[in-house]
Amino acid sequence: MLIMDAVLETYKATDFTLWPIAEPSANRLLPLSGQLSSREVGTAMAILTEYNGSSRRRARATEKSLEQVRRLVTAESVVAPGGLRIRDTVTGVTALPGCCFGLENWRDWGVLADGEWPWLGHDPTPRVEHVGAIIRLWPDTDRHEGPPIDIPRAQLPELLGSVQDELVAFSRSVGRWAGHWFPPVSAALVERLDEGLVISAPLPDSHS
Repeated sequence: MLIMDAVLETYKATDFTLWPIAEPSANRLLPLSGQLSSREVGTAMAILTEYNGSSRRRARATEKSLEQVRRLVTAESVVAPGGLRIRDTVTGVTALPGCCFGLENWRDWGVLADGEWPWLGHDPTPRVEHVGAIIRLWPDTDRHEGPPIDIPRAQLPELLGSVQDELVAFSRSVGRWAGHWFPPVSAALVERLDEGLVISAPLPDSHS
């Protein structure tokens, strides 16, 4: 079984103190979904505000926390460290997102269905081969470790649709989180994330 999910890297959340966050996982990846706890959503928002606005970790006033969120709301573009992770539960092989690809580019995976070769980042450096009706993904060509993951081309829209469903659910969780902590910008924050991460727009050939 193939599982594709959207993940954020959590390194930037280290020592963050503006609002409650969760303890980072051992692999420093946070899968985004509607099942996150309030603290896990707080972790995601710590990462996104740190990457898309000035750090305010040492600020003591609530207004400074709100200012940091507002910087994300007004950011010209949204940068989200991480990307798409795909796992083959039969072989146990996992392909992690490459550096500098970014979750904001998650829809670029869609061109694989047309036989194209999108750039998917580096360190790890995934490589794609098109073998008939199969998209063969090598998780890291720099290290040459492990077998590839074979993705049936016809299944790709379904996998990307599942990612979109989880991102939509995540954005709703962000709305609830922001409604509690930062009501003045709650709606604008959800709208900015939807636009910046291109969450709700229809996917070609998806079930959406």
